[in-house]
Amino acid sequence: MAPDVTARRWLSAAARWETGLAVLLLLIVVLGAAASPQFLTTSNLFNLLVTSGEVAIMALPMTLIIISGEIDLSVASILGMSSALLGYLWSIHWPMLAIFAVLVLLGAVAGLVNGLLVTRLGLPSLAVTIGTLALYRGIALMILGPKTISNFPAPYNTIGVIAVPHTDIPWSMAIFVVLAVISGVVLHATATGRSLYAMGASPEAALFSGIRVKRIKTILFVVSGVVCSLAGVLWTFRLATAVQNNGLGLELNVVAVVLLAGVSIFGGKGSIGGVVLAVLAFAGLANALLLTNFNQEATGIVFGAVLLISVFAPNAGALWARLGRLRKHQRPVRPARQ
Repeated sequence: MAPDVTARRWLSAAARWETGLAVLLLLIVVLGAAASPQFLTTSNLFNLLVTSGEVAIMALPMTLIIISGEIDLSVASILGMSSALLGYLWSIHWPMLAIFAVLVLLGAVAGLVNGLLVTRLGLPSLAVTIGTLALYRGIALMILGPKTISNFPAPYNTIGVIAVPHTDIPWSMAIFVVLAVISGVVLHATATGRSLYAMGASPEAALFSGIRVKRIKTILFVVSGVVCSLAGVLWTFRLATAVQNNGLGLELNVVAVVLLAGVSIFGGKGSIGGVVLAVLAFAGLANALLLTNFNQEATGIVFGAVLLISVFAPNAGALWARLGRLRKHQRPVRPARQ
């Protein structure tokens, strides 16, 4: 199937999924407002956006990677490693701009390691990034150890908890909006985006059609590393603390958001619009549960159920059609009348 045809087919399906997400988001808003009068207050909505900013940012490159047929489970470990290095370099009196440059390089190298192991050695991205998840978290521990660094300058510490001037949007979500626009243009309006859909739908066909699969996937992992390093900076300044376990376990939230957005775990399907809606729905649900004093131990059950539904629902139609064809082929043929 041609890449353009594949992209159009999945974009049509994505539009239907996004409509369902919009309805879900509206339902969450209505139920949240009914459950707690605090839900729709300006301060609570601002807090909701602040606490979801880093997950939202990391979900964008994860979306592109999964659409291309791969996955990156090391995102939260890169965030933690970046946070640890930020704290360490500041503790030895490096200037902040120099630290930012080093962190960009760190994220690029971490992503490049993932990309080369997947594309050049042909290793499965799931196994590779599980390995680097542990590796990068271990490096964070080596960099900072048990120390906690929290003496960052006030102008940086306020970045994560104040709004962009003349708006009620926190800086992390403003950055997310900019990156979402860029990702949306790349995915939905360029040949590179059409290539990502083709790669996810059929890597072999994409390769034979002249798409530089290995190069594109490597670049995606590098971009993911840089973006996750940026998320590590924002996370550190929001909490005003650098510790080696910053963002621990956050990769599950990122994957949950991406799958809730309708991105197929098998690749070749998804949209940035869906990711934006999923970020808001996921954050709204978490916030509503918190405001209603929902049992925090049981919250994981709710999010686990959402994750399973997100994996199953986009493929339910195809599965039903496949079962229908199977039943049709297994139907006994009646002998013709004499």
